[in-house]
Amino acid sequence: MKNFVYEYGDSLYINLTNKCPNNCEFCIRNFKNGVGEDDLRLTREPNFEDIKEDLSLFPLKKYDEVVFCGFGEPMCALSVLSQVGPYLKRLGLKTRVNTNGLGGLWNKRDDVPKLISKYIDAVSISLNASNRELYQEICRSIYGEKAFDAMIEFAKGCVENGIDTTLSVVDFIGQEEVEACRVLAESIGAKYRVRPTIYE
Repeated sequence: MKNFVYEYGDSLYINLTNKCPNNCEFCIRNFKNGVGEDDLRLTREPNFEDIKEDLSLFPLKKYDEVVFCGFGEPMCALSVLSQVGPYLKRLGLKTRVNTNGLGGLWNKRDDVPKLISKYIDAVSISLNASNRELYQEICRSIYGEKAFDAMIEFAKGCVENGIDTTLSVVDFIGQEEVEACRVLAESIGAKYRVRPTIYE
Protein backbone atom coordinates (compact mmCIF):
# COMPACT_ATOMS: atom_id res chain seq x y z
CA MET A 1 0.00 0.00 0.00
CA LYS A 2 1.22 3.49 -0.85
CA ASN A 3 0.44 6.76 0.95
CA PHE A 4 -2.58 7.71 -1.16
CA VAL A 5 -5.16 6.59 1.42
CA TYR A 6 -4.86 6.75 5.20
CA GLU A 7 -6.96 6.57 8.36
CA TYR A 8 -7.40 9.43 10.80
CA GLY A 9 -9.92 9.25 13.63
CA ASP A 10 -13.18 7.71 12.43
CA SER A 11 -12.65 8.75 8.82
CA LEU A 12 -10.70 7.60 5.79
CA TYR A 13 -8.58 10.20 4.01
CA ILE A 14 -7.38 10.47 0.42
CA ASN A 15 -4.03 12.15 -0.29
CA LEU A 16 -4.47 13.21 -3.94
CA THR A 17 -1.60 15.62 -4.38
CA ASN A 18 1.20 17.56 -2.71
CA LYS A 19 0.58 20.61 -4.92
CA CYS A 20 -0.83 23.75 -3.32
CA PRO A 21 -1.06 27.41 -4.41
CA ASN A 22 -0.65 28.56 -0.79
CA ASN A 23 2.26 28.39 1.61
CA CYS A 24 0.41 28.96 4.88
CA GLU A 25 2.61 29.85 7.83
CA PHE A 26 0.80 27.35 10.08
CA CYS A 27 0.82 24.43 7.59
CA ILE A 28 1.82 21.08 9.06
CA ARG A 29 3.98 20.48 5.97
CA ASN A 30 6.43 23.06 7.31
CA PHE A 31 7.52 20.85 10.19
CA LYS A 32 6.20 17.30 9.69
CA ASN A 33 6.17 14.67 6.96
CA GLY A 34 2.68 13.43 7.67
CA VAL A 35 -0.10 12.74 10.14
CA GLY A 36 0.45 10.22 12.92
CA GLU A 37 2.45 7.34 11.48
CA ASP A 38 1.51 8.14 7.89
CA ASP A 39 4.11 9.83 5.69
CA LEU A 40 2.09 11.93 3.24
CA ARG A 41 4.86 13.25 1.03
CA LEU A 42 4.18 11.73 -2.37
CA THR A 43 6.83 10.39 -4.71
CA ARG A 44 4.27 10.66 -7.54
CA GLU A 45 0.70 11.87 -8.01
CA PRO A 46 -1.91 9.07 -7.93
CA ASN A 47 -4.43 8.41 -10.66
CA PHE A 48 -7.94 7.01 -10.30
CA GLU A 49 -6.78 3.39 -10.49
CA ASP A 50 -4.16 4.00 -7.79
CA ILE A 51 -6.81 5.37 -5.44
CA LYS A 52 -9.23 2.52 -6.18
CA GLU A 53 -6.50 -0.01 -5.48
CA ASP A 54 -5.67 1.56 -2.11
CA LEU A 55 -9.34 1.95 -1.18
CA SER A 56 -9.87 -1.77 -1.76
CA LEU A 57 -7.56 -2.48 1.17
CA PHE A 58 -9.88 -0.77 3.67
CA PRO A 59 -13.31 -1.81 5.06
CA LEU A 60 -15.03 1.24 3.57
CA LYS A 61 -18.39 0.84 5.33
CA LYS A 62 -16.57 1.22 8.64
CA TYR A 63 -15.88 4.93 8.18
CA ASP A 64 -18.08 7.91 8.98
CA GLU A 65 -16.91 9.63 5.81
CA VAL A 66 -14.17 9.68 3.20
CA VAL A 67 -12.25 12.96 3.17
CA PHE A 68 -10.15 14.41 0.36
CA CYS A 69 -7.32 15.87 2.42
CA GLY A 70 -3.62 15.16 2.41
CA PHE A 71 -0.38 17.07 2.00
CA GLY A 72 -1.71 19.30 -0.76
CA GLU A 73 -4.79 21.04 -2.10
CA PRO A 74 -7.28 18.43 -3.44
CA MET A 75 -8.61 20.85 -6.06
CA CYS A 76 -5.15 20.79 -7.67
CA ALA A 77 -6.07 17.24 -8.69
CA LEU A 78 -9.63 18.01 -9.77
CA SER A 79 -9.60 15.53 -12.65
CA VAL A 80 -8.82 12.61 -10.31
CA LEU A 81 -11.15 13.92 -7.59
CA SER A 82 -13.90 14.04 -10.24
CA GLN A 83 -13.44 10.32 -10.84
CA VAL A 84 -12.98 9.18 -7.24
CA GLY A 85 -15.86 11.24 -5.85
CA PRO A 86 -18.58 9.64 -8.01
CA TYR A 87 -17.04 6.21 -7.36
CA LEU A 88 -17.38 6.73 -3.60
CA LYS A 89 -20.96 7.99 -3.97
CA ARG A 90 -21.89 4.87 -5.96
CA LEU A 91 -20.65 2.87 -2.97
CA GLY A 92 -23.00 4.86 -0.73
CA LEU A 93 -20.25 6.70 1.16
CA LYS A 94 -20.36 10.21 2.60
CA THR A 95 -17.70 12.50 1.12
CA ARG A 96 -15.97 15.70 2.21
CA VAL A 97 -13.25 17.93 0.76
CA ASN A 98 -10.90 19.96 2.95
CA THR A 99 -9.80 22.84 0.75
CA ASN A 100 -8.35 26.33 0.65
CA GLY A 101 -11.15 27.29 -1.75
CA LEU A 102 -8.84 28.28 -4.61
CA GLY A 103 -9.93 25.52 -6.98
CA GLY A 104 -11.54 28.03 -9.30
CA LEU A 105 -8.30 29.97 -9.77
CA TRP A 106 -6.15 26.87 -10.09
CA ASN A 107 -8.43 25.21 -12.65
CA LYS A 108 -9.34 28.48 -14.40
CA ARG A 109 -13.08 27.89 -14.08
CA ASP A 110 -15.77 29.36 -11.84
CA ASP A 111 -18.16 26.39 -11.82
CA VAL A 112 -16.13 24.12 -9.53
CA PRO A 113 -18.70 24.22 -6.66
CA LYS A 114 -21.47 23.19 -9.07
CA LEU A 115 -19.28 20.45 -10.51
CA ILE A 116 -18.33 18.87 -7.20
CA SER A 117 -21.84 19.21 -5.71
CA LYS A 118 -22.78 16.10 -7.69
CA TYR A 119 -20.52 13.90 -5.58
CA ILE A 120 -19.28 15.86 -2.56
CA ASP A 121 -21.52 16.13 0.49
CA ALA A 122 -19.48 18.60 2.54
CA VAL A 123 -16.60 21.03 2.20
CA SER A 124 -14.40 22.54 4.88
CA ILE A 125 -12.76 25.72 3.58
CA SER A 126 -9.78 27.35 5.28
CA LEU A 127 -10.76 30.98 5.83
CA ASN A 128 -8.09 32.04 8.36
CA ALA A 129 -8.56 35.81 7.92
CA SER A 130 -11.36 38.33 7.53
CA ASN A 131 -9.71 40.46 4.83
CA ARG A 132 -7.44 40.25 1.78
CA GLU A 133 -4.33 41.72 3.36
CA LEU A 134 -4.24 39.49 6.42
CA TYR A 135 -5.16 36.42 4.37
CA GLN A 136 -2.18 36.99 2.10
CA GLU A 137 0.10 37.61 5.08
CA ILE A 138 -0.94 34.30 6.66
CA CYS A 139 -1.55 32.09 3.62
CA ARG A 140 1.03 33.50 1.20
CA SER A 141 -0.85 32.55 -1.96
CA ILE A 142 0.74 32.56 -5.40
CA TYR A 143 -2.38 34.51 -6.47
CA GLY A 144 -1.72 37.42 -4.13
CA GLU A 145 -4.60 39.33 -2.60
CA LYS A 146 -7.12 38.15 -5.22
CA ALA A 147 -6.97 34.73 -3.55
CA PHE A 148 -9.16 35.92 -0.66
CA ASP A 149 -12.01 37.07 -2.93
CA ALA A 150 -11.78 33.86 -4.96
CA MET A 151 -12.00 31.78 -1.79
CA ILE A 152 -15.10 33.68 -0.61
CA GLU A 153 -16.76 33.25 -4.01
CA PHE A 154 -15.97 29.54 -3.92
CA ALA A 155 -17.57 29.27 -0.46
CA LYS A 156 -20.68 31.12 -1.65
CA GLY A 157 -20.89 28.79 -4.63
CA CYS A 158 -20.73 25.75 -2.37
CA VAL A 159 -23.54 27.09 -0.19
CA GLU A 160 -25.64 27.96 -3.24
CA ASN A 161 -25.16 24.47 -4.69
CA GLY A 162 -26.35 22.73 -1.53
CA ILE A 163 -23.00 21.49 -0.24
CA ASP A 164 -22.72 21.38 3.56
CA THR A 165 -20.19 24.21 3.86
CA THR A 166 -17.96 25.06 6.82
CA LEU A 167 -15.45 27.90 6.96
CA SER A 168 -12.66 27.37 9.45
CA VAL A 169 -9.86 29.35 11.05
CA VAL A 170 -6.77 28.44 13.05
CA ASP A 171 -6.92 29.79 16.60
CA PHE A 172 -3.52 31.53 16.54
CA ILE A 173 -5.04 34.49 14.64
CA GLY A 174 -6.40 35.91 17.90
CA GLN A 175 -9.86 36.30 19.39
CA GLU A 176 -10.78 39.53 17.60
CA GLU A 177 -10.01 38.03 14.20
CA VAL A 178 -11.71 34.77 15.14
CA GLU A 179 -14.92 36.71 15.79
CA ALA A 180 -14.58 38.78 12.60
CA CYS A 181 -14.26 35.55 10.63
CA ARG A 182 -17.31 34.12 12.37
CA VAL A 183 -19.40 37.09 11.21
CA LEU A 184 -18.08 36.66 7.66
CA ALA A 185 -18.83 32.93 7.57
CA GLU A 186 -22.35 33.41 8.89
CA SER A 187 -23.01 36.23 6.41
CA ILE A 188 -22.69 33.80 3.49
CA GLY A 189 -24.71 31.05 5.15
CA ALA A 190 -21.79 28.78 6.04
CA LYS A 191 -21.06 26.95 9.26
CA TYR A 192 -18.00 28.00 11.25
CA ARG A 193 -15.27 26.17 13.11
CA VAL A 194 -12.16 27.22 15.00
CA ARG A 195 -9.28 24.73 14.64
CA PRO A 196 -6.47 24.38 17.18
CA THR A 197 -3.04 25.24 15.86
CA ILE A 198 -0.86 22.15 15.47
CA TYR A 199 2.59 22.81 16.87
CA GLU A 200 5.72 20.79 16.23
